[in-house]
Amino acid sequence: MKAEDKKKFLEDFKKGDIPNKLDMWYFALEQISIWDELIAEMAMVAQMKMGPMKTVKE
Repeated sequence: MKAEDKKKFLEDFKKGDIPNKLDMWYFALEQISIWDELIAEMAMVAQMKMGPMKTVKE
């Protein structure tokens, strides 16, 4: 996300209906935790199927 987009988003957040905006914020936080769990599980599955991942130097 570009710095200008972040600034616009935060300005909109400040002007808006805070209770409704906080609902969006809590939803976003929930989504982050869901995606973190999915990514961790995907990494485990990939490691089990492919073995340890090699780095570029190897």
